[in-house]
Amino acid sequence: MTDKPTAAAREHMHKLAARGLKEPKLLQKEEVIAIAQHVAKEHGRASGTEHEIAKKAEHNPEGVSAAEIQALCAHVTGERTAR
Repeated sequence: MTDKPTAAAREHMHKLAARGLKEPKLLQKEEVIAIAQHVAKEHGRASGTEHEIAKKAEHNPEGVSAAEIQALCAHVTGERTAR
């Protein structure tokens, strides 16, 4: 059995990602980590670059640039249209 997130959890993640696209540096440390963990779990869907950024953000969320946060957020918001 796979651990699929609930509809409410997915909706929260998409709202968080939408906010991160607009104002990436206003996300809290825990929010950046949550987005990074979400992208890191997407083995087949996330690109190699996105995986590298996700690993970096999980270990050092303050050291991630705004552009890198936006790349992770773009991946999350793009999931909805891809599925």
